[in-house]
Amino acid sequence: MSGEFEASVEVDRPVEEVFAYLADGRNDPEFSPRVLEITKTPDGPTTVGTVFRSTVKDAGVKTSREFRITALGAPRTIRWSEQSKNLITAEGGYDLEPLPDGRTRVRIFNVLEGHGLGRILLGPALRAARKDAPDFARRIKAAVERS
Repeated sequence: MSGEFEASVEVDRPVEEVFAYLADGRNDPEFSPRVLEITKTPDGPTTVGTVFRSTVKDAGVKTSREFRITALGAPRTIRWSEQSKNLITAEGGYDLEPLPDGRTRVRIFNVLEGHGLGRILLGPALRAARKDAPDFARRIKAAVERS
């Protein structure tokens, strides 16, 4: 059982800057308050195969997450897939579109999938993610523009 959420926002930065910022998943805590800590393996530029490991807190519960970059098409496309074995896992990405005057349209999407008991939790998790999606996009905008 799975479900998707998405959001879009226009960022007042050129597409190359937005791509560089979002491709470095270590920036995620700046716009995602659920991410408590995050590391990247290997060091160096993000490429297909780069892994980000994080500790997140959802509904008061801390879990470990591991995401692998599955596609990277600078400066427009970033895709990831969760490798960890949690009750709810995600895969998703960013689509970036250059706009006039050096701005960028960012579309983020995630497909959440429930496993075991996570199938029961998926509905409430998806509703919460969809409700937060516009604010999440605005937090991305603010973080990129501050960087």
